[in-house]
Amino acid sequence: MASRLIQALRRAQPLTTRGYATVSNAHLPPVAGVIDVPQRILMGPGPSNAHPRCLAAMSLPQLGHMHPPFLKIMDDISEYLRYIMQTDSKYTLAVSGSGHAAMEASVANILEPGEKILVGVTGIWGQRVADLSARFGGDVVELNAGLGETLSFESIKNAVETHKPKVLFLCHGESSTGTKQSLEGVGALCKANGCLLIVDTVCTLGGVPIFADEMGIDVIYSGAQKVFGCPPGASPFFMSDAAMEKLQSRKTTVATYNMDMKLIGDYWGWYGGRSYHHTGPISNFYALREALAITAEEGLENSWARHQAMYELLWEGLTDAGLEPFVKKEEDRLPCVNTITVPEGIDAAALCGFAMNKYNLEIAGGLGPSAGKVWRIGIMGYNAKPMNVNLVVTAFKEGLAAQGFKK
Repeated sequence: MASRLIQALRRAQPLTTRGYATVSNAHLPPVAGVIDVPQRILMGPGPSNAHPRCLAAMSLPQLGHMHPPFLKIMDDISEYLRYIMQTDSKYTLAVSGSGHAAMEASVANILEPGEKILVGVTGIWGQRVADLSARFGGDVVELNAGLGETLSFESIKNAVETHKPKVLFLCHGESSTGTKQSLEGVGALCKANGCLLIVDTVCTLGGVPIFADEMGIDVIYSGAQKVFGCPPGASPFFMSDAAMEKLQSRKTTVATYNMDMKLIGDYWGWYGGRSYHHTGPISNFYALREALAITAEEGLENSWARHQAMYELLWEGLTDAGLEPFVKKEEDRLPCVNTITVPEGIDAAALCGFAMNKYNLEIAGGLGPSAGKVWRIGIMGYNAKPMNVNLVVTAFKEGLAAQGFKK
């Protein structure tokens, strides 16, 4: 048998002589071998360093995306999300994609062409949702806050009652400006005005208290790579019963097949069965399942308390270094992503470079409206521990001293 195979291989004509051009080594990459990735401490606005359990989970064997053991992992994700989002709704899942994909899913499924959406803009993510909503044919009305500020309940109430939108969007944690938007009373306001509430929790879910049902939220989307300390690629998503009723009663088909929750929900078992929609990111689902399990094992209240404690430790050190928060009102500050005012005369980029060169530590600059005005420090998930926070403070003190800064 083996000798016949060898003889057949010897007789076989090379593929390159069968009418094809000869392979050119000019297209051979100059570098080959094992990938080389540096070790870095990611204390910017995300991604954060992944928990070792999440990384280990990604090395587990692949399963078929419709195999019962894999469907069980998907069910685990849904169950954990119900706990972490504090909801009884069965409409929880992980979108196959980054937080941007989940953002798009929230708008695409709830907003129909010609319907009015009121978008709270407190930074770049509100601006992004306004853009996205217009692309799906929505009638977009922006409600803007000042830079480093949040929207008051009174301004939200007045805008809802004046414009009578079908959908209201708010960003719970605006990572570009470091603000935390209060949601108190907004759900009830929306319900009283026939309006659905979408909330971005990409950098707050698991690190800041949120109660989907109690707060009257209709759609939540988040990301894996922030508080959950998980590689990006599978993003938490939730719909209330009211949001599902809106989806099922649409007059138009959801404009994106890839994010159509009528179809994806069936893959996740929302409607009683299971049908193929797409190949889920198997290894990413493994990692997210572990990340959610880690959060559940710690307990939500303990996770919230840990992130708050590390936020306080950070600002104790930064204040001692002579630095000031960009967000003036303490109740508006986002514990998970902190914005620090760049003092006059200080080269912000040089300090970031100093931290990276000396400590392999990421300190990020501003984004969108805060570009050039702030540094941004993330305290999220696996990174939210004293060792990392103290290193950030040390890097700031040394980097500022190198530029001659005196508090």
